[in-house]
Amino acid sequence: MYKLIRPLIFKASSDPENMHRAMMGLLHMVGNVKPLSYIERAMFDFTDERLSQNIWGINFKNPVGLAGGFDKQAEALPGFANLGFGFLEIGTITRHAQPGNPRPRIFRLENDHALINRMGFNNEGADAVAARLNSTLLLSRNKVPIGINIGKSKITELNKAAGDYLYSFEKLYEFGDYFVVNVSSPNTPGLRQLQDKSYLTDILSGLNNYRGSQKIRKPVLVKTAVDLALPAIDDLLQVCSDQHIDGLIISNTTLSRDGLITKTNEAGGLSGQPLRKKSTEYIKHVRGRVPGLPIIGVGGIFSAADAYEKIKAGASLIQIYTGLIYEGPGLVKKINQGLVKFLERDGFKDISEAVGVDAW
Repeated sequence: MYKLIRPLIFKASSDPENMHRAMMGLLHMVGNVKPLSYIERAMFDFTDERLSQNIWGINFKNPVGLAGGFDKQAEALPGFANLGFGFLEIGTITRHAQPGNPRPRIFRLENDHALINRMGFNNEGADAVAARLNSTLLLSRNKVPIGINIGKSKITELNKAAGDYLYSFEKLYEFGDYFVVNVSSPNTPGLRQLQDKSYLTDILSGLNNYRGSQKIRKPVLVKTAVDLALPAIDDLLQVCSDQHIDGLIISNTTLSRDGLITKTNEAGGLSGQPLRKKSTEYIKHVRGRVPGLPIIGVGGIFSAADAYEKIKAGASLIQIYTGLIYEGPGLVKKINQGLVKFLERDGFKDISEAVGVDAW
Protein backbone atom coordinates (compact mmCIF):
# COMPACT_ATOMS: atom_id res chain seq x y z
CA MET A 1 0.00 0.00 0.00
CA TYR A 2 2.70 2.49 0.98
CA LYS A 3 4.56 2.05 -2.31
CA LEU A 4 1.37 2.90 -4.19
CA ILE A 5 0.95 6.21 -2.37
CA ARG A 6 4.66 7.05 -2.01
CA PRO A 7 4.81 9.00 -5.30
CA LEU A 8 1.96 11.18 -4.06
CA ILE A 9 3.66 11.69 -0.70
CA PHE A 10 6.92 12.66 -2.36
CA LYS A 11 5.15 14.94 -4.81
CA ALA A 12 3.20 16.69 -2.05
CA SER A 13 6.29 18.56 -0.91
CA SER A 14 9.30 19.67 -2.90
CA ASP A 15 11.21 19.99 0.37
CA PRO A 16 11.46 16.56 2.07
CA GLU A 17 11.99 18.25 5.42
CA ASN A 18 8.38 19.45 5.39
CA MET A 19 7.18 15.88 4.91
CA HIS A 20 9.50 14.72 7.68
CA ARG A 21 7.99 17.25 10.09
CA ALA A 22 4.48 16.14 9.10
CA MET A 23 5.40 12.49 9.76
CA MET A 24 6.88 13.41 13.13
CA GLY A 25 3.72 15.27 14.06
CA LEU A 26 1.54 12.32 13.08
CA LEU A 27 3.66 9.84 15.07
CA HIS A 28 3.64 12.17 18.07
CA MET A 29 -0.15 12.35 18.00
CA VAL A 30 -0.74 8.64 17.40
CA GLY A 31 1.74 7.61 20.08
CA ASN A 32 0.10 9.79 22.70
CA VAL A 33 -3.57 8.95 22.05
CA LYS A 34 -4.24 5.56 23.63
CA PRO A 35 -6.81 4.14 21.17
CA LEU A 36 -4.66 5.15 18.20
CA SER A 37 -1.56 3.82 19.94
CA TYR A 38 -3.18 0.40 20.43
CA ILE A 39 -4.21 0.28 16.77
CA GLU A 40 -0.72 1.27 15.60
CA ARG A 41 0.89 -1.40 17.74
CA ALA A 42 -1.55 -4.06 16.57
CA MET A 43 -0.81 -3.20 12.93
CA PHE A 44 2.97 -2.98 13.05
CA ASP A 45 4.44 -4.79 16.05
CA PHE A 46 5.88 -8.30 15.67
CA THR A 47 7.43 -10.42 18.40
CA ASP A 48 9.44 -13.62 18.23
CA GLU A 49 11.75 -14.75 21.02
CA ARG A 50 14.34 -15.89 18.48
CA LEU A 51 15.02 -12.26 17.63
CA SER A 52 15.74 -11.13 21.20
CA GLN A 53 19.25 -10.49 22.54
CA ASN A 54 20.89 -9.16 25.68
CA ILE A 55 23.78 -6.85 24.81
CA TRP A 56 25.58 -4.62 27.33
CA GLY A 57 23.06 -5.87 29.90
CA ILE A 58 20.22 -4.38 27.83
CA ASN A 59 17.34 -6.48 26.53
CA PHE A 60 16.55 -5.91 22.85
CA LYS A 61 13.33 -7.62 21.75
CA ASN A 62 14.55 -7.54 18.15
CA PRO A 63 17.64 -6.22 16.34
CA VAL A 64 15.94 -3.44 14.34
CA GLY A 65 16.53 0.09 15.60
CA LEU A 66 15.70 3.61 14.50
CA ALA A 67 18.88 5.39 13.45
CA GLY A 68 19.92 8.68 14.98
CA GLY A 69 18.76 11.73 13.07
CA PHE A 70 15.12 10.76 12.54
CA ASP A 71 13.73 11.73 15.95
CA LYS A 72 16.44 14.18 16.91
CA GLN A 73 14.84 15.50 20.08
CA ALA A 74 12.67 12.69 21.48
CA GLU A 75 9.48 14.21 20.08
CA ALA A 76 7.71 11.02 18.95
CA LEU A 77 9.21 8.06 20.81
CA PRO A 78 5.89 6.34 21.66
CA GLY A 79 4.82 6.48 18.02
CA PHE A 80 8.11 5.00 16.83
CA ALA A 81 8.06 2.32 19.54
CA ASN A 82 4.64 1.16 18.33
CA LEU A 83 6.09 0.51 14.88
CA GLY A 84 7.84 -2.49 16.40
CA PHE A 85 11.40 -1.22 16.78
CA GLY A 86 13.70 -3.11 19.13
CA PHE A 87 15.38 0.15 20.16
CA LEU A 88 15.34 3.85 19.33
CA GLU A 89 18.17 6.34 19.04
CA ILE A 90 17.61 10.08 19.45
CA GLY A 91 19.94 12.89 18.42
CA THR A 92 22.38 14.08 17.40
CA ILE A 93 22.18 16.41 20.42
CA THR A 94 24.72 19.14 21.08
CA ARG A 95 25.55 21.18 24.16
CA HIS A 96 24.30 24.40 22.58
CA ALA A 97 21.02 24.85 20.74
CA GLN A 98 21.63 25.45 17.05
CA PRO A 99 19.46 25.86 13.94
CA GLY A 100 21.60 23.73 11.64
CA ASN A 101 22.38 24.58 8.05
CA PRO A 102 20.14 26.71 5.80
CA ARG A 103 17.24 25.00 4.04
CA PRO A 104 16.75 23.16 1.78
CA ARG A 105 19.04 20.58 3.38
CA ILE A 106 17.48 17.19 2.52
CA PHE A 107 17.34 15.90 -1.05
CA ARG A 108 15.79 12.72 -2.42
CA LEU A 109 17.60 10.72 -5.09
CA GLU A 110 14.66 8.51 -6.00
CA ASN A 111 16.34 6.54 -8.79
CA ASP A 112 19.10 5.59 -6.34
CA HIS A 113 16.81 5.00 -3.34
CA ALA A 114 18.99 7.45 -1.49
CA LEU A 115 19.03 10.76 0.37
CA ILE A 116 21.53 13.55 0.70
CA ASN A 117 21.29 15.56 3.89
CA ARG A 118 23.27 18.46 5.31
CA MET A 119 21.14 19.13 8.37
CA GLY A 120 24.06 20.26 10.54
CA PHE A 121 22.94 18.91 13.94
CA ASN A 122 19.87 21.14 14.21
CA ASN A 123 18.51 20.68 17.75
CA GLU A 124 17.35 22.54 20.85
CA GLY A 125 20.42 21.65 22.88
CA ALA A 126 21.12 19.19 25.69
CA ASP A 127 19.32 21.17 28.41
CA ALA A 128 16.06 21.37 26.45
CA VAL A 129 16.11 17.70 25.45
CA ALA A 130 16.87 16.66 29.03
CA ALA A 131 13.89 18.73 30.23
CA ARG A 132 11.63 17.04 27.66
CA LEU A 133 12.75 13.57 28.72
CA ASN A 134 12.42 14.48 32.40
CA SER A 135 8.86 15.74 32.00
CA THR A 136 7.48 12.60 30.36
CA LEU A 137 7.13 8.89 31.03
CA LEU A 138 8.44 8.00 27.60
CA LEU A 139 11.12 5.60 28.72
CA SER A 140 8.97 3.58 31.12
CA ARG A 141 5.95 3.63 28.80
CA ASN A 142 7.72 2.27 25.79
CA LYS A 143 9.86 -0.42 27.40
CA VAL A 144 12.18 0.05 24.42
CA PRO A 145 15.87 0.83 24.94
CA ILE A 146 16.81 4.42 24.17
CA GLY A 147 20.16 5.44 22.73
CA ILE A 148 21.30 9.05 22.88
CA ASN A 149 23.59 10.35 20.14
CA ILE A 150 25.75 13.36 21.08
CA GLY A 151 27.89 15.64 18.94
CA LYS A 152 29.96 18.82 18.94
CA SER A 153 28.28 22.21 18.74
CA LYS A 154 29.23 24.17 15.65
CA ILE A 155 30.45 27.15 17.70
CA THR A 156 32.77 25.01 19.83
CA GLU A 157 36.40 24.92 18.78
CA LEU A 158 37.93 21.51 18.12
CA ASN A 159 40.34 21.80 21.04
CA LYS A 160 37.36 22.28 23.37
CA ALA A 161 35.24 19.50 21.88
CA ALA A 162 35.82 17.10 24.78
CA GLY A 163 34.11 19.48 27.18
CA ASP A 164 31.20 19.90 24.78
CA TYR A 165 30.59 16.14 24.61
CA LEU A 166 31.01 15.77 28.37
CA TYR A 167 28.41 18.46 29.10
CA SER A 168 25.74 16.71 27.00
CA PHE A 169 26.74 13.31 28.39
CA GLU A 170 26.31 14.47 31.98
CA LYS A 171 23.06 16.31 31.27
CA LEU A 172 21.45 13.33 29.51
CA TYR A 173 23.09 10.44 31.34
CA GLU A 174 20.08 9.37 33.44
CA PHE A 175 17.83 9.09 30.39
CA GLY A 176 19.82 6.92 27.99
CA ASP A 177 20.33 3.17 27.93
CA TYR A 178 23.41 3.69 25.75
CA PHE A 179 25.25 6.68 24.29
CA VAL A 180 26.78 7.34 20.88
CA VAL A 181 29.74 9.63 20.27
CA ASN A 182 29.15 11.08 16.82
CA VAL A 183 32.48 12.17 15.35
CA SER A 184 31.66 11.24 11.77
CA SER A 185 28.91 13.49 10.44
CA PRO A 186 30.13 15.36 7.34
CA ASN A 187 27.87 18.34 8.01
CA THR A 188 29.61 20.08 10.92
CA PRO A 189 32.87 21.75 9.83
CA GLY A 190 35.91 19.92 11.21
CA LEU A 191 33.91 17.28 13.06
CA ARG A 192 35.49 14.33 11.29
CA GLN A 193 38.91 15.42 12.54
CA LEU A 194 37.66 14.24 15.94
CA GLN A 195 38.12 10.67 14.68
CA ASP A 196 41.88 11.32 14.94
CA LYS A 197 43.57 9.57 17.83
CA SER A 198 44.39 12.55 20.06
CA TYR A 199 40.98 14.22 19.82
CA LEU A 200 39.05 10.99 20.22
CA THR A 201 41.13 9.91 23.22
CA ASP A 202 40.39 13.23 24.91
CA ILE A 203 36.66 12.91 24.32
CA LEU A 204 36.35 9.29 25.41
CA SER A 205 38.55 9.60 28.49
CA GLY A 206 36.35 12.42 29.77
CA LEU A 207 33.20 10.37 29.29
CA ASN A 208 34.86 7.37 30.95
CA ASN A 209 35.81 9.39 34.01
CA TYR A 210 32.23 10.53 34.42
CA ARG A 211 30.52 7.18 33.91
CA GLY A 212 33.05 5.59 36.25
CA SER A 213 31.76 7.87 39.00
CA GLN A 214 28.13 6.83 38.52
CA LYS A 215 26.22 3.95 40.09
CA ILE A 216 25.48 2.50 36.63
CA ARG A 217 28.16 2.34 33.95
CA LYS A 218 26.26 2.92 30.72
CA PRO A 219 27.56 1.74 27.34
CA VAL A 220 29.36 4.23 25.10
CA LEU A 221 29.65 3.61 21.36
CA VAL A 222 31.48 5.50 18.62
CA LYS A 223 29.80 6.21 15.29
CA THR A 224 32.26 6.09 12.43
CA ALA A 225 32.29 6.80 8.70
CA VAL A 226 33.09 4.52 5.77
CA ASP A 227 35.09 7.37 4.24
CA LEU A 228 37.97 6.48 6.55
CA ALA A 229 40.73 4.35 5.05
CA LEU A 230 40.96 0.92 6.63
CA PRO A 231 44.27 1.73 8.42
CA ALA A 232 42.54 4.74 10.00
CA ILE A 233 39.71 2.47 11.11
CA ASP A 234 42.30 0.24 12.77
CA ASP A 235 43.75 3.27 14.60
CA LEU A 236 40.25 4.18 15.76
CA LEU A 237 39.71 0.62 16.97
CA GLN A 238 42.89 0.86 19.02
CA VAL A 239 41.66 4.05 20.71
CA CYS A 240 38.30 2.40 21.41
CA SER A 241 40.06 -0.60 22.90
CA ASP A 242 42.34 1.57 25.05
CA GLN A 243 39.33 3.55 26.29
CA HIS A 244 37.15 0.46 26.90
CA ILE A 245 34.48 1.58 24.47
CA ASP A 246 31.54 -0.80 24.26
CA GLY A 247 30.75 -0.86 20.54
CA LEU A 248 30.73 0.84 17.15
CA ILE A 249 28.02 2.10 14.84
CA ILE A 250 28.98 1.48 11.21
CA SER A 251 28.30 3.71 9.48
CA ASN A 252 27.43 7.35 9.15
CA THR A 253 26.59 8.92 5.79
CA THR A 254 29.24 9.15 3.08
CA LEU A 255 30.67 11.98 0.99
CA SER A 256 31.24 9.61 -1.90
CA ARG A 257 29.01 9.83 -4.96
CA ASP A 258 30.39 6.72 -6.66
CA GLY A 259 27.91 4.74 -8.73
CA LEU A 260 24.98 7.13 -8.49
CA ILE A 261 22.41 7.17 -11.28
CA THR A 262 21.31 10.66 -10.31
CA LYS A 263 23.62 13.49 -11.26
CA THR A 264 23.87 15.92 -8.36
CA ASN A 265 26.12 18.65 -7.03
CA GLU A 266 24.38 18.88 -3.67
CA ALA A 267 26.74 18.85 -0.69
CA GLY A 268 26.09 16.65 2.32
CA GLY A 269 26.08 13.07 3.48
CA LEU A 270 24.68 10.36 1.23
CA SER A 271 22.56 7.58 2.76
CA GLY A 272 20.50 4.73 1.40
CA GLN A 273 21.12 1.85 -0.99
CA PRO A 274 24.39 3.20 -2.48
CA LEU A 275 25.93 2.85 1.00
CA ARG A 276 24.85 -0.76 1.61
CA LYS A 277 27.80 -2.69 0.23
CA LYS A 278 30.52 -0.43 1.61
CA SER A 279 29.09 -0.31 5.11
CA THR A 280 28.78 -4.10 5.11
CA GLU A 281 32.43 -4.43 4.06
CA TYR A 282 33.48 -2.19 6.95
CA ILE A 283 31.38 -4.21 9.40
CA LYS A 284 33.08 -7.39 8.21
CA HIS A 285 36.52 -5.76 8.54
CA VAL A 286 35.87 -4.62 12.12
CA ARG A 287 34.36 -7.97 13.09
CA GLY A 288 37.49 -9.67 11.86
CA ARG A 289 39.74 -7.31 13.83
CA VAL A 290 37.73 -7.25 17.08
CA PRO A 291 35.42 -10.30 17.15
CA GLY A 292 33.88 -9.54 20.53
CA LEU A 293 33.02 -5.89 19.94
CA PRO A 294 29.27 -5.38 19.38
CA ILE A 295 28.45 -3.51 16.17
CA ILE A 296 25.31 -1.69 15.11
CA GLY A 297 25.11 -1.88 11.32
CA VAL A 298 23.62 0.98 9.32
CA GLY A 299 23.47 1.79 5.64
CA GLY A 300 21.17 0.78 2.80
CA ILE A 301 18.84 -1.52 4.72
CA PHE A 302 15.57 -1.75 2.79
CA SER A 303 14.60 -5.38 3.42
CA ALA A 304 15.09 -8.40 5.65
CA ALA A 305 17.76 -9.64 3.23
CA ASP A 306 19.71 -6.38 3.64
CA ALA A 307 19.44 -6.64 7.44
CA TYR A 308 20.50 -10.29 7.44
CA GLU A 309 23.51 -9.43 5.29
CA LYS A 310 24.65 -6.91 7.92
CA ILE A 311 24.05 -9.37 10.75
CA LYS A 312 25.99 -12.18 9.08
CA ALA A 313 28.82 -9.70 8.39
CA GLY A 314 29.08 -9.05 12.13
CA ALA A 315 26.39 -6.61 13.27
CA SER A 316 24.50 -7.66 16.39
CA LEU A 317 21.95 -4.91 15.81
CA ILE A 318 20.94 -2.84 12.79
CA GLN A 319 19.35 0.57 12.25
CA ILE A 320 17.20 2.04 9.50
CA TYR A 321 16.52 5.59 8.32
CA THR A 322 16.38 6.05 4.55
CA GLY A 323 14.75 2.64 4.08
CA LEU A 324 11.89 3.75 6.32
CA ILE A 325 11.25 6.74 4.05
CA TYR A 326 11.21 4.67 0.87
CA GLU A 327 9.56 1.50 2.20
CA GLY A 328 7.16 2.98 4.76
CA PRO A 329 6.16 2.23 8.37
CA GLY A 330 5.65 -1.48 7.75
CA LEU A 331 9.35 -2.01 7.10
CA VAL A 332 10.25 -2.90 10.69
CA LYS A 333 7.69 -5.71 10.79
CA LYS A 334 8.72 -6.98 7.35
CA ILE A 335 12.38 -7.10 8.40
CA ASN A 336 11.65 -8.96 11.63
CA GLN A 337 9.33 -11.46 9.96
CA GLY A 338 11.89 -12.02 7.22
CA LEU A 339 14.72 -12.51 9.71
CA VAL A 340 12.78 -15.32 11.41
CA LYS A 341 12.38 -17.05 8.05
CA PHE A 342 16.11 -16.73 7.35
CA LEU A 343 16.95 -18.19 10.78
CA GLU A 344 14.67 -21.15 10.11
CA ARG A 345 16.13 -21.66 6.63
CA ASP A 346 19.71 -21.63 7.89
CA GLY A 347 19.12 -23.69 11.02
CA PHE A 348 19.94 -21.03 13.62
CA LYS A 349 18.05 -21.24 16.89
CA ASP A 350 18.23 -17.48 17.45
CA ILE A 351 19.58 -14.30 15.88
CA SER A 352 22.79 -14.26 17.93
CA GLU A 353 23.95 -17.47 16.22
CA ALA A 354 23.87 -15.71 12.84
CA VAL A 355 26.00 -12.74 13.93
CA GLY A 356 29.33 -12.69 12.11
CA VAL A 357 29.06 -16.04 10.31
CA ASP A 358 30.24 -14.42 7.07
CA ALA A 359 33.08 -12.46 8.68
CA TRP A 360 35.64 -15.23 8.57
